[in-house]
Amino acid sequence: MANKLINQMGLPKSIANVFTARNITTAKVLSLMEQQVQKEHNGGHLSTRLKGLDDALCGGIPFGVLTELVGPAGIGKTQFCLKLALLASLPEAYGGLDGRVIYIDVESKFSSRRMIEIGSKSFPEIFHKKGMAQEMAGRILVMQPTSLSEFTESLQQLKISLLQNQVKLLIIDSMAALVAGEQGQGAPRQHLLGWHISFIKSLAEFSRIPIVVTNQVRSQIHDEACQYAFQVQHREKALHEHTEYDSHLVAALGIHWAHAVTIRLVLDSKSGLIVISLIPHSDSTFSFPLVGKRFIKLAKSPISPPLAFAFNITSSGISLLSDGGIELTGPEINTIHCQGHSDIINFDGKRFQ
Repeated sequence: MANKLINQMGLPKSIANVFTARNITTAKVLSLMEQQVQKEHNGGHLSTRLKGLDDALCGGIPFGVLTELVGPAGIGKTQFCLKLALLASLPEAYGGLDGRVIYIDVESKFSSRRMIEIGSKSFPEIFHKKGMAQEMAGRILVMQPTSLSEFTESLQQLKISLLQNQVKLLIIDSMAALVAGEQGQGAPRQHLLGWHISFIKSLAEFSRIPIVVTNQVRSQIHDEACQYAFQVQHREKALHEHTEYDSHLVAALGIHWAHAVTIRLVLDSKSGLIVISLIPHSDSTFSFPLVGKRFIKLAKSPISPPLAFAFNITSSGISLLSDGGIELTGPEINTIHCQGHSDIINFDGKRFQ
């Protein structure tokens, strides 16, 4: 197994390209990677219908772990969640999970009208059938807790609901909004968050369904770009590179939450020039202009390098401009460059929140 060639292992192309670029062709570590990839394939996934992202994640949003969507207001986090909720409720014949969805809507951004629009544009053969739109919408239970304590009570009841109601997806939009509404700062708030982290992770492991949580952004403190263990780099280099970026925003909820999630997707938008390494860890680079392009950045994953996918939002939801991901390094992986777009969705003259 140690001498097995990388091109014989069936790895996703994005991962295979990383090893090839680093002149890694045979190694025992690759057999471990193969086992991990096979485990991911067998563990179950909810397809996002975004081919490049699904390929990088070995099928889509994984079951049994936490997946986090991070980004500023208006960038498309809720649009992503609405599409996932729709996909989970679809019949299996159409690539769905044929189940119910629990959607915890903290900021009252859930829109059944928008979801039906996404469904009718993406799956007209289903949603144009009489009564089908109402049936699909009826599979999604929307909860709107007004406080962290109310949310905690809801969590206690979810384990039973996950078994009794054939729930196939849990969405929390957004966790940061719940925590931000609590009084107090520092240790007491972190203690509350720590309990919820543990409980939600155990809920994912117990139910073996995908759990998707959205997170907001906040101002970055000094040296914070160097705190993430999954963003491996030399401290001196990270500090130097950080000064070259225009961002002062990072994901909210702190480092303990960051380590608790298995998949982190950062939704971002940037104008200007982006510099990409032709070969990782080398000085060979090229740059290309960005004119307000939006990106889904796969910032954290146990089976994929950090990748960025350009996307836009249409009447049928989020779609990738290209299935090929751009490999990212350094502070660019987690930093956020924009304040979002308040009018990012506007298909019929009305603004969706």
